[in-house]
Amino acid sequence: MVTQQEVFDFFARNGIEPHHKVTMHTSLRALGPIENGADGLIDAMKAYLSAPGGMLLIPTHTWANVNKDQPVFDVRSTVSCIGTMAQVAAKRRDGVRSLHPTHSVMAFGQGAEEFIRGEENSTTPAPVSGWLNRMYEEGGKILLVGVGHGRNTYMHAVEERLNISNRISEDAFVPRIIDRDGREIIGQPFHPHETKGITEWLSDFYPNFKAAFEYTGAVHYDRLGQALVYVCDARKIADTMKLIWSKADHDLCLQHKDVPEEYYKAQE
Repeated sequence: MVTQQEVFDFFARNGIEPHHKVTMHTSLRALGPIENGADGLIDAMKAYLSAPGGMLLIPTHTWANVNKDQPVFDVRSTVSCIGTMAQVAAKRRDGVRSLHPTHSVMAFGQGAEEFIRGEENSTTPAPVSGWLNRMYEEGGKILLVGVGHGRNTYMHAVEERLNISNRISEDAFVPRIIDRDGREIIGQPFHPHETKGITEWLSDFYPNFKAAFEYTGAVHYDRLGQALVYVCDARKIADTMKLIWSKADHDLCLQHKDVPEEYYKAQE
């Protein structure tokens, strides 16, 4: 069973400090039994990340149910579409949920409100001005708990930072956002993700980068409970992707194929 002490030990041996900002995507099923369930896991992580600057950030995305046909995002009640951990986190009262219409996040820790302020003004899923891209400057960590890079939303943020083409829809809708006090905010024209030339989700091709991230030290692996965990460094992930895309002569996310080694390995 995953206990608070096991969470503390996991963080410590993987170089995660109490002042770090940590975001994660989690398969609770992969973890196995957890002391006090999903809430117990959140409590343990919050307790560890309790130093000034420390913060736990759990995505509570709603991209599957906030769109042109249903443009309303109510931060108090719109259910996340990405699993049980997100749904549990969104219901808690000890954190703050951002007002991003499709890619909200639940933030726990000192300064959480300030860190996610302005997300209601987002015009894309992971804008350069948003919290997810700021994980780069913050030296943040991304934990993929029982899942792989196909669930690594940070990679969307890096692609927006690098202005990779064929990622954002030209069509937009205007979201209606209901804040925590029940007030309606008319959002900016919002452009969802769209990649032409594929029949799968764009993120299904992000595992193409796995070997590159291993080579550059952007990711290493450990176990928590029964789950394999990808421990990702936000800066190294972004820097590796920047290097790769600077050399790429084609879109690397249109087919299942590893990134060519010459794009990230130093020439002998």
